[in-house]
Amino acid sequence: MNVAKLVVKNITRRRGRFVFTLLGITIGIASFVTFLSLGGGLKSEIKRESLALGANLVVTPKGSCAYEQVSILTGEQLPTTITAEEVESIRAIKGLTAIPFLTEKSAIRNRPVPVTGILPAEMKRFKGWEVEKGEYFSAPNGPEVVIGSVVARQFELKPGDRVTIRGEQLPVVGVLRETGSRDDLTLFLPLPLAQRLYKAGDRVSYVAVKVDDIVRTDAYIEKIKETVSLGVVSDKQMLKSVLAIVGTVNVTLQLIAAVAVLASAFGIINTMMTATYERKREIGILQAIGARQSTIFTIFLLESGFYGLIGGIFGVFGGLLISIFAAPLISQNAFTAFVKGSDVTGVFDLKVVMGSILFSVAVALASGFYPAWRAASLSPVEAISYE
Repeated sequence: MNVAKLVVKNITRRRGRFVFTLLGITIGIASFVTFLSLGGGLKSEIKRESLALGANLVVTPKGSCAYEQVSILTGEQLPTTITAEEVESIRAIKGLTAIPFLTEKSAIRNRPVPVTGILPAEMKRFKGWEVEKGEYFSAPNGPEVVIGSVVARQFELKPGDRVTIRGEQLPVVGVLRETGSRDDLTLFLPLPLAQRLYKAGDRVSYVAVKVDDIVRTDAYIEKIKETVSLGVVSDKQMLKSVLAIVGTVNVTLQLIAAVAVLASAFGIINTMMTATYERKREIGILQAIGARQSTIFTIFLLESGFYGLIGGIFGVFGGLLISIFAAPLISQNAFTAFVKGSDVTGVFDLKVVMGSILFSVAVALASGFYPAWRAASLSPVEAISYE
């Protein structure tokens, strides 16, 4: 008796039932993998953006919450409340390099694009930018725009083209070399020009700070708080806070996916219990020709495991495909902006693939345990006399 052939024959004899049971576990695992992959890509992108920010400390309006910290990393629009006087007070502290940012929004061809007002010369040194095409800003307050590489590709912009911001047409003078961060998706303006266009007065959204001595970071935080009545957070604190929020959201999504997996598990139980009743006579014949209870138990358990294996494989690759196509379509907001436009290669994680397939098999085996036990516990007389 070839157990493998018997297992395949048994689960495919009722093709409609086989397909719908397989679809249940496939959809459940696909949803689980989708949320898992997007969550993993989200965390990787957050860490990369935190590193790309290039700051040891971030000064925010007093009372800012973690949502504003997420917005800093994504380049989203922030309240503009920090005054020029407060910025200068921070810049006057020895051992610090402070760069103010004004973050706003605009649109190109009806598609939203982040706009950031910067101090051109200081920002170039702070971030280590290189210009790929055209030139950098020619003046600290000229009516010019420098754009990220992704913006240039998306909207087919090049030096010499013009973009309209707040009703004013501005020439694109340069395209930055790709950085792999949100800078690639941003339009950069000289800070005075951005403040005028967005009627921000002398105010900015936040201040990024580099410290000369990392060991004295806590001391610098206290010094800034003594100097201005603003919030101060270290890059590590901000990263931890943002990851905590994202982690909570990710766990919630995975729990929703787990419900789909649980529903598919009951589908397998129902299929295997039905098979147990339909095949009582067959079980009796197997017992009559010498099959042991352990053999019958193994046959039924392998059948349910087969559902988990095939459904897991289809579900994993289906979930990864959904992740790839879903990422660029996610709405642009503070929590999902990390995923939108991120590198899809980060979605493919061997641990996620193998772990999800093993999880699918484990769920299927657990679901098939009781039906397999019921099938194996039938007495030969009861089984063979079943009509």
